[in-house]
Amino acid sequence: MGLIVYAPDFGGFGISFAIVIVMYLAYADINYKTSTWIIVLGTALLGFLAYLLQFTTILSNTKLGYIIQRFLAVFDPFKYANSSGKQLVNSFYAVSNGGLFGRGLGESIQKRGYLPEPYTDFILSVIAEELGVLGVIVVLCLLAWIILRIFMIGIRSKSIYAMYFCYGVGTFFAVETFFNVGGAIGLLPITGVTLPFISYGGSSMIVLTIALGMVMNISATQKRGLEVEVFGK
Repeated sequence: MGLIVYAPDFGGFGISFAIVIVMYLAYADINYKTSTWIIVLGTALLGFLAYLLQFTTILSNTKLGYIIQRFLAVFDPFKYANSSGKQLVNSFYAVSNGGLFGRGLGESIQKRGYLPEPYTDFILSVIAEELGVLGVIVVLCLLAWIILRIFMIGIRSKSIYAMYFCYGVGTFFAVETFFNVGGAIGLLPITGVTLPFISYGGSSMIVLTIALGMVMNISATQKRGLEVEVFGK
């Protein structure tokens, strides 16, 4: 994960770190109250560090300078509308144009040269403009159903390996969705993370389908009653 940060790829680091934390909480002999406090305090610490970045100028000319600018754009995107806040401002316009029911499929204005990366990072903004809030709710509900099913397969598993694998894949899907949605609506800095099965991208689609296919294999093994303590034997 240190190498991922050095890249720098904070989106990839966030996903990997979340997977490790979830697996640790699943393994550690701690109650739900303690695990909840760990998550809350960790999130608060990250938020505090992000808040401090807006007062940091020392790193502005370093390799992390553009990442800091993305953090600053979250706090006041219209102030940086011509630079680091351009993507987020146009994302806001897209969501606002869509309203509740949207402008109609294929009728997005922002994707025609105004909103950068409308087919990957900001595909949700285009969905919001064309299909409205209701279309976004449908897409997020389908993703939430897939994520919950993955976790349920892990919970029912008798194999330690299969259980942790499902927890990892479920966290991968959940955090990736959270980062993409958070970036599109201004809750999180833009990290370049795709929206699972929605954003364009061959490498992303390959990884997601392989991971989901392995979870489906675990589910099929459970239904056939062939799963044992050590998965694969």
